[in-house]
Amino acid sequence: MKKKLMEILACPIDKYYPLELHIFEEKKEIVEGLIVCPKCLRWYPIKDEIPEMLPDELRDEKEEVEFLKKWRKKIPEKILMEGKPFNLKTEK
Repeated sequence: MKKKLMEILACPIDKYYPLELHIFEEKKEIVEGLIVCPKCLRWYPIKDEIPEMLPDELRDEKEEVEFLKKWRKKIPEKILMEGKPFNLKTEK
């Protein structure tokens, strides 16, 4: 994903802008990272250079929790414990 894309992205749930960007792996573009809505605390992963900004009901909880675990050292604590729609506190 190109950083410039952040200039036009808004939260698909509450339309909040601007969103926060956390970069975990970067080459020419952002390979892995996290987009966070500071208003509703929803987070959206960036995987293989693609931001996955899906509504809650279309997200795969198991896959999303694995993403949180993989990058837990780089993800803000607030998202790990209170992020929506999934977080490590509510992990089954």
